[in-house]
Amino acid sequence: MARSEAAAVPAWRTRLARIPWQSLTPLLGLALLLVIGSMIHPAFLTPTNIFNVLTRSAFIGIIAVGATFVIIAGGIDLSVGSMAAFLAGAMILTMNALVRGDMTPLMVVLIGVGMVLVAGLLAGAANGITITRGRIEAFIVTLGTLGIFRSLVTYLADGGTISLDFAIRGVYRPVFFGTFLGMPIPIWVFAAVAITGAILLHRTRFGRYVRAIGSNREVARYAAVRVDRIRTLTYVIQGVCVAIAVILYVPRLGSASGSTGILWELEAIAAVIIGGTALKGGSGHIWGTVVGAILLSFIGNVLNLTTAISEYLNGAVQGLIIIGAVFLQRGRSGR
Repeated sequence: MARSEAAAVPAWRTRLARIPWQSLTPLLGLALLLVIGSMIHPAFLTPTNIFNVLTRSAFIGIIAVGATFVIIAGGIDLSVGSMAAFLAGAMILTMNALVRGDMTPLMVVLIGVGMVLVAGLLAGAANGITITRGRIEAFIVTLGTLGIFRSLVTYLADGGTISLDFAIRGVYRPVFFGTFLGMPIPIWVFAAVAITGAILLHRTRFGRYVRAIGSNREVARYAAVRVDRIRTLTYVIQGVCVAIAVILYVPRLGSASGSTGILWELEAIAAVIIGGTALKGGSGHIWGTVVGAILLSFIGNVLNLTTAISEYLNGAVQGLIIIGAVFLQRGRSGR
């Protein structure tokens, strides 16, 4: 009798039941937002607006890819916005000093890019080592380095703004404003970082260890996983991702100051949580983070196109989204 009742269930219902609707929530939310945006303003779905939004989302999206590793491993990094400001200021000062010598502007830019990548790696490693070796909570460490990085860039700028030398701008501008096959370069870089992150998280032993540590750190330790090393490497990945975002950001404005990167940590964490990564760690997807970053950018774009809500409330909207996403996660887990 039970077998005949099961056979009576339509095949399409069985297929629908197998679809991971919870994982598809960010994508469904993005689709809904695109429909709403197209109804609000006729220019919303034009190629120009779409490319502009995707280009702006590249900065936060790249940082959020690194944050995905940190959060899945059970950590948090509140310093990414301040780290970006410090790395941008240090990069500009380095290139300004080199351009006064005999180097060509192209060589100066290449050295600046290499320097900021190394600096981002070291900054991320400093966070990770302090957390793991010092046995200090990630929230406290990164809250402290948030203040340190922000103070350092303000000191380097002497309370003002650090501006890129005009001799370099002409060579460096195409990194942000240039296109490849008709698509802005930042979008290509964002895609490359996301694909690399997805392979690393979902197709390697390192990714399995990251998820295992986030699920249960002590069990992972008993399973011979080098917990401290893996956790430190997640912060190194975060630092490198911040550096890549800075490489794209500097040619956009050609300057850095104490206000650079403010609230980037909020946006990065929001993108990760909206993308379905559990704030308590253990599970998450890079593609969800990518959708989350793009979704946040489109929300800001919709606020700019409509007068119903002030664009100055972007931070408030993002904060509500984070709270709502975490609340839904708790509801799904029954906690």
